Amino acid sequence: MQRRKQPMRLCLGCGQQRPKRELVRVVRSPEGEVHLDPTGKANGRGAYICPDPSCLEKALRNQRLGHALEAALPPETVAALSARLAAPQ
Repeated sequence: MQRRKQPMRLCLGCGQQRPKRELVRVVRSPEGEVHLDPTGKANGRGAYICPDPSCLEKALRNQRLGHALEAALPPETVAALSARLAAPQ
């Protein structure tokens, strides 16, 4: 029996490819709202970050996250993402 190929995604902070399930997805919905997507299945444009606060910092500092989502990141979304990454897994 063949195994299914595991989807890989690129972290916007460190630039490493990792399995999709290891990353945190941030999504911009069709209505323009930016929020976390814990299921990984929400409609909209998505971007991926490693569950490491330093990767979030790099992605925000270099404006990669906002550019990938084609939207400005509201401060409450950045705070929620920081809290999610700071919480123990």
